[in-house]
Amino acid sequence: MNSRRGRFITLEGGEGAGKSTQARLLHDRLTEAGIACVVTREPGGSPGAEKLRAALLSGVVEPLGPAAEALVFSAARIDHLDTLIRPALAAGQWVICDRFIDSTRAYQGALGDLDPSFILGLEKVVVGEMKPDLTLVLDLPPEEGAARAALRRGGAKADRFEKQDAAFHRRLRQAFLANAALEPTRCVVIDAAGEPANVARDLWSAVTRKLRPLRWLGAGDDAWR
Repeated sequence: MNSRRGRFITLEGGEGAGKSTQARLLHDRLTEAGIACVVTREPGGSPGAEKLRAALLSGVVEPLGPAAEALVFSAARIDHLDTLIRPALAAGQWVICDRFIDSTRAYQGALGDLDPSFILGLEKVVVGEMKPDLTLVLDLPPEEGAARAALRRGGAKADRFEKQDAAFHRRLRQAFLANAALEPTRCVVIDAAGEPANVARDLWSAVTRKLRPLRWLGAGDDAWR
């Protein structure tokens, strides 16, 4: 086992913000630097969690209400943490996750009108000390995000969250920004409206500033190429 714990990075934001694309680009940049890393997602990321993902995104759980939905997301997260995230970090890998606790706070918490103490209590039990080292919030006007999401899925049916109206997505954006403001040490807001390469540049700048990947590798910061 690697004696150094890896770093845990999460990407958050509304529908169509480019989280999956940026996760892949960040993986490639870290790999080029010599850092072993893995890209994963929520809901999902492990066999058990992927089964729950299908139920959550299909809308099967929605009629049970936001509290029940938050519990199912948490069940998926437990399996994801135990099966993939904790072992990877313990082995010295960096983990890049497309969505994590901030999505639960925004979707089920703020938009589901759940008591914040319920969400944070659930988070404490499920996640504990395994909070991300860095959360990158990709911020995008919801109208642009909806257009991107529609283009991405082609003729496929919109999922449980993509199908929500414009007011929902505007509230969602504000929920992510409000949460980032509450934890400025952990969260960095990235303007996701530009070209993917430009967004990736800004994202990488935040990663190097906050996590110092070369210092983690044992090299000086000025050795970065």
